[in-house]
Amino acid sequence: MAGSNWQRGKPQDTVDMAHRIRRHVVEMTSAGKSSHVGSCLSIADICAVLYGAVLNVDPENPTHPDRDRLILSKGHAGAAIYASLAERGFMPRQMLRQHYQNGSILSGHVSHKGVPGVELSTGSLGHGLGVGVGLAKAAKVRDASHRVFVLLSDGECDEGSNWEAILFAGHHRLDNLVAIIDYNKIQSLAPVKETLDLEPFADKWRAFGWATIEADGHDHDALTAAFAEADGIEHKPTVVICHTTKGNGVSFMENTVLWHYRTPQGEEFDNAICELTELAAK
Repeated sequence: MAGSNWQRGKPQDTVDMAHRIRRHVVEMTSAGKSSHVGSCLSIADICAVLYGAVLNVDPENPTHPDRDRLILSKGHAGAAIYASLAERGFMPRQMLRQHYQNGSILSGHVSHKGVPGVELSTGSLGHGLGVGVGLAKAAKVRDASHRVFVLLSDGECDEGSNWEAILFAGHHRLDNLVAIIDYNKIQSLAPVKETLDLEPFADKWRAFGWATIEADGHDHDALTAAFAEADGIEHKPTVVICHTTKGNGVSFMENTVLWHYRTPQGEEFDNAICELTELAAK
């Protein structure tokens, strides 16, 4: 991006960034008494790698026409995106204290209104990928060079609208489009396998004409390599299926439905911050 302040980070930088994102998320959700902390923690590493090492964006020029677009389709994990944007310099870190407060622009589900770096307000699941496909197709028509990334939840893939978008993207060979799945295997009220089993998940994407990459969603080297591989794929869109742990980083939040909605308060908040501090110090 000519004349921009965009630069890719180093792997260790993204690890440190992920630690800070996790701490922000716990503090934000506790202060605002909001939920979805587990969903935010599962994508902290993905967000850190995207904003620290992959996305072509400039916090001083957030609407630059050549910027990469990232849509958080799982809008309930908005706190993780706000934290990532603050760490990337799109807003002051102290602004995160306004999250979920009355009158704040940092709503519980991610909103683009007045928030630099957010491309689309989301929250009603099943729409982000369709918009991303439209943006990618429009970029192809204009012969634009930017890429479009869409971060989805696994439970969101129950939505038929996603599969329409997946079919369209494969048909039009949108190789400027990358879908990222937070495959933590727990959705709103129960495990994904019990609610509506997605397997064989990768095979479904391949059948719809997508290049398919699977990666450990908490391994920064693996994520960086996956996105680099996606960048070199031609004539088809790419999905990166990230195997993650819901609530990753806080032991008592991991792999449990409870922390989809629960707010960390009191002793639970203190224990979560203690664990994240110890994790960052390792």
